[in-house]
Amino acid sequence: MDVPDSLARGVAPAPPGTLHARSVNGGVEVPPRPGLTVRFGRGERPDVDLCVGEDDLWVSRRHGELTFSKQRWWLRNTGQQLLRLPRGRLMHAATEAFPLAPGYTPVFVRGSGFREHLVELYVTGHDEERAPRRRAATLPPRRWPLDDDERLLLVVLGQRYLLYEEGPRPLSYRQAAEQLAYLRPGGDWRERRIENRIETVRRRLDAGGFPYPLTHDKAAGGPSDNLLHNLLRGLVESTTLVPPDLDLLEDDLEPLPGEENPAG
Repeated sequence: MDVPDSLARGVAPAPPGTLHARSVNGGVEVPPRPGLTVRFGRGERPDVDLCVGEDDLWVSRRHGELTFSKQRWWLRNTGQQLLRLPRGRLMHAATEAFPLAPGYTPVFVRGSGFREHLVELYVTGHDEERAPRRRAATLPPRRWPLDDDERLLLVVLGQRYLLYEEGPRPLSYRQAAEQLAYLRPGGDWRERRIENRIETVRRRLDAGGFPYPLTHDKAAGGPSDNLLHNLLRGLVESTTLVPPDLDLLEDDLEPLPGEENPAG
């Protein structure tokens, strides 16, 4: 099970203001030139520069565009379905253009059913010209080792974190067991087994110096249900888990019990 590359892990050295854009179909790197526009959507070149959702008819042929103006890149929705940014910010065709901050911004394109297609954006900042992330010894985050089953399990439990929802919480072990049974039929995905696997990961990473508490100190008291939240938060912040890992869930998942189709 290969770990997908991701702009969340940084980019190669480039002049300040350079735009990096990536989808599952490829990527582009564009200099900060006034009036320059990068388009993305279901279409093909020369209509779009970055293809996204090529097999999803809910994605417009030209679904969004990024234009460099006033020393910034501005995102605009030109499609029929919503764009979703971190912290639940939604953009539709009537929304004013949104300025991108330096660094990483994931954009989710609403598709059919439960599908959301990821467009990763990264704008190189001025500080990176002086100390590029890939050359600075103290800046890269520490990534934590996970085997294939652990990664799949944690992506299922932490998918709301990878969707950059505001105030995310883990799926329950019951919900995770149902999704995993669908994704990997024939596997032993009982709730108790999932709980034991997560406890094993927590204890291993805690012993390795994980930045957040992963074990419950009974003497100190306090809720133990935050330990999984701490684990997922730390794995996402360290880019051990990145948004492209959501591809492990596939696009045709059935809805979780009790959840309605948001695209309904």
